[in-house]
Amino acid sequence: MADTQTAETKPDKQPKSIRVVLLALMITMMLAMLDNMIVGTAMPTIVGELGGLEHLSWVVTAYTLATAASTPIWGKLGDMYGRKGSFMTSIVIFLIGSALSGMAQNMGQLIGFRAIQGLGAGGLMVGVMAIIGDLIPPRERGKYQGMMAGVMALAMIGGPLVGGTITDNWGWRWSFYINLPLGVVSLGLISAVLHLPKKRAKAGIDYLGVALLTIGITSIVLVTTWGGTQYAWTSARIMELIGIGVAALIGFVFWQTKAAEPIVPLHIFRSRNFTLMSLIGFITGFVMFGATLYLPLYQQSVQGASATNSGLLLLPMLGAMLVTSMVAGRVTTNTGRYKVFPVVGSVLMTVGLYLLSTMDTGTSRFTSGVFMAVVGLGMGCLMQITMLVAQNSVEMKDMGVASSSTTLFRTLGSSFGVAIMGALFNNRVQHVMAERAGSLGAKITEKSAALDAKSLAKLPAVVREAYQHAVSAGTHSAFLLGSVVAVGALVAAVFVKEVALRGTGPAAPKSGDETVAQAPIVEAV
Repeated sequence: MADTQTAETKPDKQPKSIRVVLLALMITMMLAMLDNMIVGTAMPTIVGELGGLEHLSWVVTAYTLATAASTPIWGKLGDMYGRKGSFMTSIVIFLIGSALSGMAQNMGQLIGFRAIQGLGAGGLMVGVMAIIGDLIPPRERGKYQGMMAGVMALAMIGGPLVGGTITDNWGWRWSFYINLPLGVVSLGLISAVLHLPKKRAKAGIDYLGVALLTIGITSIVLVTTWGGTQYAWTSARIMELIGIGVAALIGFVFWQTKAAEPIVPLHIFRSRNFTLMSLIGFITGFVMFGATLYLPLYQQSVQGASATNSGLLLLPMLGAMLVTSMVAGRVTTNTGRYKVFPVVGSVLMTVGLYLLSTMDTGTSRFTSGVFMAVVGLGMGCLMQITMLVAQNSVEMKDMGVASSSTTLFRTLGSSFGVAIMGALFNNRVQHVMAERAGSLGAKITEKSAALDAKSLAKLPAVVREAYQHAVSAGTHSAFLLGSVVAVGALVAAVFVKEVALRGTGPAAPKSGDETVAQAPIVEAV
């Protein structure tokens, strides 16, 4: 039977096949989100075996750079040559990089193999979002938000636990090898069940656009990664990177107006909603990754929580995010209305971050948990809605670049968030340590303001108390900045125009022609 059969012709098969495809997509989404969290837990063991402590940061940086730079390229390739082929290729590259990383014999090899892994990872999340955008009309897509939010929460909570268990029992190499069976299952299901129309663009790949965008994104990520840590913010190296990045991005924007098949067609930004969702996504990434970085540090250093269960410390925030995302998705599907969620979400996120900024050395775990839940409620209203509205704001032919651009803005937001909130945190911790513990305090935090549990236990009681006050002051500055930045998301949300979502709600009439046009092209096995 033809792929374009209607849902009415195949009433039993289609829902089953979509569920199988969604299972494969959720497995792939899990791969994309789990990797850095599992590997982060194994880092001390990796350094102990391979050495190269001075190159440790590059294990993460190489992966992040490759992921960010390749994200928009994967989205465009899917639009030009077909979603299924580009998605499966990205999974294969990710698995090759995972296998090679597990076999690395020195730190140089590991860094190179992590870059390969990152190239594949750039297409994982984009592929998931774009394929869902192809298969499910925006009006119906909300009901699947809870599933995606659940995978995200599971990855954040379970990542450190899984990473620690694997490293302790199987060795650090299995932190990479664990991706292989999951990836093979995902590939098998997608190959067998997902059937999307093949495409062949007449124009070739925009290689100059790819080069300019890669240089620009790489420079930005290196500035946010190195600034204030490897190099001073005003150093020549950082200034050079800023200059190169700005020049490359200006050149990229200019070239996109001339290219026959631009990597990021600028006309998608003519949609007010798409531009606003990109901005909200950037701010959400800025806030979210800063929160997930500094909350566990505060709870371990100030509240004495165990580092072993660091993922569980975020449970109030992630649990609230999961519940709100499910509710928002269901309401959006039933009513077709969504503007209320970005507005309410931005308000809750701003208020929650301000509440987190008020924490001090006497704040109880219950109180901090309530504050985290408020932030989680806000993020739950924003995380999936931004992608939903962005995809609804473009034509189907631009689904890939819309998904990749939104993902890229969120990634860049997280890079800026970690860098700027980190700079504030470090500066504040060092200042308070010098103020309370004199030269000894300044010396202890000279290299890093984040001390692990072992280092903290070795400090004299007076210095340890000073460090707790310093961390409280540092988190105050970081979260206060996050609250101010989150106001930008609220302003953007107010200007969102509620455009009707494509697709039909439960009560909408379903004519035969409409069903044919919107039926997902999927066949059951």
